[in-house]
Amino acid sequence: MGNRLAVSSNRAVIAALFICAGNVVAETPSVADMWEIIQQQQETIDSMSAAPAASSATHFGGYGELHINHLSNEKAGGSDKDSADLHRLVLFIGHTFSDTVHFYSEIEWEHSIAGEGKVGETEVEQAYIEFDVAPEYTVKAGVFLLPVGLMNETHEPDTFYGVERNSVEKNIVPATWWEGGVAATTELAPGISADVAVHTGLFIDVTDSKGNGNKFKVRDGRQKVGKAKADAYAYTGRLVYRGMPGLEVGGTLQYQTDVAQDTHNGVVPATLIELHANYQKGPLGLKALYATWDIDAAIESTSGTAGSSEQTGYLVEGSWKLNPKVGVFARLSTWDNQAASSADTEYQQTDIGLNYWPDPNVVVKVDYQTQDVPAGKDEYKGFNVGIGWSF
Repeated sequence: MGNRLAVSSNRAVIAALFICAGNVVAETPSVADMWEIIQQQQETIDSMSAAPAASSATHFGGYGELHINHLSNEKAGGSDKDSADLHRLVLFIGHTFSDTVHFYSEIEWEHSIAGEGKVGETEVEQAYIEFDVAPEYTVKAGVFLLPVGLMNETHEPDTFYGVERNSVEKNIVPATWWEGGVAATTELAPGISADVAVHTGLFIDVTDSKGNGNKFKVRDGRQKVGKAKADAYAYTGRLVYRGMPGLEVGGTLQYQTDVAQDTHNGVVPATLIELHANYQKGPLGLKALYATWDIDAAIESTSGTAGSSEQTGYLVEGSWKLNPKVGVFARLSTWDNQAASSADTEYQQTDIGLNYWPDPNVVVKVDYQTQDVPAGKDEYKGFNVGIGWSF
């Protein structure tokens, strides 16, 4: 803007001089006349400089994905899955208040139709103010995605392989996971960053006093900051190394002071440890993630929850870009929400498939999945097809 205004100023002054020169025969302008012309031009320049750049202060974006599942249930008498679902449509809205104060938000509509008795829901996954305290130090307050895992903060459909999000981060991390609180990010050294956060925690009704069907899985404990119980808070810390091109290695430690949120006759603390690696070298991609929860034994106080004091899982994935538009992958996922039990409660899923990007931000996906599950549980095998986009 400064350069454009300078050019405009120069042109205005030159034009004024030419006008004066054209009229010199008739009347030569006085010094006072020239000074008045220059002052008028300066007032115009000042008014242009003061005009707010409102059109560039607010930013929009979003993403979405449609899934089609054709899965047969290998369990005797089990129901197959044959469905089409607009799984999610998301809108990003951001605003820049100044060079150091920014707003970010993410509003999501799931399963197309939200409302009483409908299958879908509307969620605010992010809504926070970020302060750039220093060039390498930021603080944010509000509702934000927790710094954990490979997918929780970056889950646009064009950024990962497979129609559905991986089962380990869904059932163990559990992505997508957001809380309300305060967080800070800093760069400790070139390629090494750290995150710390104090935020609302999970709520798992370990007494089952509300008849909630023994919802002991960590995913069931997400409150989504909707009139969330805040009797006990949680603390998260993460370290990430990105000092080598194409490589990310990171780990998160989280401590929940009481996942029962003061509804039990004693506190029920929980600790999450998550480790991951993501490597991209030319067409080759490799990913690995491990996550485990250590929860107080009180979580096993009701029937059907044996072994839930330990919930753990891991995944490994390899991918290969055949060309800039086509990539193939294979992934093994293993998870267990009752890992402390002596019974066989472990799930395992294998996915193989293909992604096609007609545009870098548009993807068409197809994959085939098989499962190995505990006795008597639903076991799905078959094809998934999807299309996703982001902008």
